[in-house]
Amino acid sequence: MTKIALLGAGGKMGVRLASNLKGSPFDVCHVEASEAARKRLKDETGISCVDLDSALESADVIVLAVPDRLIGEITRSIIDRLRPGAAVIALDAAAPHCGQMPKRQDVTYFITHPCHPSIFGGETSPEAQQDYFGGVAAKQAIVCCLMQGPEEHYALCEEIARTIFKPVNRSHRVTLENMAVLEPALSETVGATLCQALKDAADEAVRRGVPSEAAFDFLLGHLKIELSIIFGFYPGRFSDGAIMAIKAATPRIFRDGWLENVFDPKSIAESTRAIVFPRAEQG
Repeated sequence: MTKIALLGAGGKMGVRLASNLKGSPFDVCHVEASEAARKRLKDETGISCVDLDSALESADVIVLAVPDRLIGEITRSIIDRLRPGAAVIALDAAAPHCGQMPKRQDVTYFITHPCHPSIFGGETSPEAQQDYFGGVAAKQAIVCCLMQGPEEHYALCEEIARTIFKPVNRSHRVTLENMAVLEPALSETVGATLCQALKDAADEAVRRGVPSEAAFDFLLGHLKIELSIIFGFYPGRFSDGAIMAIKAATPRIFRDGWLENVFDPKSIAESTRAIVFPRAEQG
């Protein structure tokens, strides 16, 4: 039986993962440094923690459910205690992309990250419809990267990824560079920023006298049909007025070359470094 050491088991992500690993075909040892977090894990899942040395002893896979900025530091602190052939699974690409994973050729590095439930997931149950993050009831896709290690480790680590993020409907194999393009560049630098701009615009409509519920219903309803047209989920087209509005607004809202700037490898490297070294980036 594959032995997993789950580090950070009492954190927000760790509790999610621990819950999904219950009843799985894996032997899981849970590790948590914080007493309050250990209590949370026990209260919410009934799971008790073990000490780090016990968890790492003969562990086949180490899952790092820890903050992005600590992934490299924690891996460096345990790397000499891992047995040859062990696999380390990170849940974010920032630290690996910044070169923070210690060099050891007989250890596998695997990175996985959830896509989160799609707007167009087609969920019908109330529980799934309200599972915005994923990992509870709504289906989601995941991305996976074998950064280093033997090819046969990919299948094992992907199986673990499918378990900790279940229910999973699709798993995409990508490179480390692909993962950094997806996050932070695509999902955060662009996606989250535009979402914040949408909320700011809705707030401005309210400030100008539109009732708040009317503004939010109008915007969120229009977003669903607009996204379905743009991404090809609906075989419709924008009205002539909407097309004119898009053409007129694009140069007013976006700078020329913004896509090239956001997705330039140097810009992505700066973003991942800011995630891993936030204090240094803030001066």
